[in-house]
Amino acid sequence: MALRYFNAAGADSSGLIGEAHEPETHLIPLAIAAALGDGKPLTIFGDDFDTPDGTCLRDYIHVTDLAAAHVAALKVALPDGGYEAVNVGTGVGASVREVVEAVGRAAGRPVPHSIGPRRAGDPPSLVADSARAAALLGWRPVCSSLDQIVADALRWESRPAYGAGVRAGRGAAKPSPAV
Repeated sequence: MALRYFNAAGADSSGLIGEAHEPETHLIPLAIAAALGDGKPLTIFGDDFDTPDGTCLRDYIHVTDLAAAHVAALKVALPDGGYEAVNVGTGVGASVREVVEAVGRAAGRPVPHSIGPRRAGDPPSLVADSARAAALLGWRPVCSSLDQIVADALRWESRPAYGAGVRAGRGAAKPSPAV
């Protein structure tokens, strides 16, 4: 079973488990860092795409929904040598501007940003058709509203124990080395 992810985002709703890597290149964590003052102002790459607001549309899927898709995939009995590939997404695109606005709402302050040139190769829209995931796995996203994704990501990014990536400058305590 191959699950094709679209834009995995968010964090566990407890705020204990989330995305942590360096360098950070994903829109939502970078927008959160900019809003919290822990990162550089965000650059929106292009505002002249053939989309409703001129910025790229992407299908954001909450990591909790991805975990549920994996569990559902494990329960599917395939014949020996069988192979299935399914898209795991919401089927709904959110624009870069909509993400920036959602982060601003969640953070209670605007996201500092500027408009830059398009990046080479960026398509205007990438949105999943996850009908096959619904039919084959019995799976549908339940946690993937943009506001939920951003709220959970912000909870994770705001934790004082978090000390990696662009948020390291917040003075968070780093874990002790293992002994």
